[in-house]
Amino acid sequence: MNDDPVIARIRLNPHSREVQRDLCDATEMHRTMMRLVPDGLGESPRSQTGLLYRVDETDTTSTLLVQANRLDPARLPTGYGQADIKSLSPMFTALRKGLAVRYRIVLNPAKRERLPLEAKGKRGRIVPLSGADADQWWLRRAADSGLHVHVLAPTNMQPVLSRRQDADGMRHSLIRYDGTATVTDPDALHEAVLAGIGRGKPYGAGLLSLAPAPVA
Repeated sequence: MNDDPVIARIRLNPHSREVQRDLCDATEMHRTMMRLVPDGLGESPRSQTGLLYRVDETDTTSTLLVQANRLDPARLPTGYGQADIKSLSPMFTALRKGLAVRYRIVLNPAKRERLPLEAKGKRGRIVPLSGADADQWWLRRAADSGLHVHVLAPTNMQPVLSRRQDADGMRHSLIRYDGTATVTDPDALHEAVLAGIGRGKPYGAGLLSLAPAPVA
């Protein structure tokens, strides 16, 4: 498979029934996204292809960003939207220590609940984080990913809804972060962009977008 990652920007058609369905049901959106990557990949095709996606919405438009090693937008449902594809290689080439960047990411900040000692051998529930706890979670993950964050502007998103309840009953709460940062470790940042950050990747979380930031 071609290892050169690409990103597709798909301007969604608000009149498409499939678009309306997917925006209301995370399971259906994930199923549609998986149509864009090759068939016959066996187990964990999303991980194998590095598929990540995010929906960016304004008052008037919805845009879907999809990233993977290989994408074929022609496999989208007819009338779903108009797609433009570009390689991420130029962005990776430009990454260097000290580079100022703007970023956007939708995250599912969460932690595993601590259980009492008598519950040894059992695992606690995954608990969504919010407010200052979520902000600190992102700052730690950003640092681990080669970014020193200067500004973070959180926006609470609608919780991810699905007709199928997860096995652990977890509700996927999403927060979008926008801001500026400085690259501290280009290699770690490269890996974070490719792999995504945090949980909830099948539900539209984890895709980190970067762009050069003007330096004051």
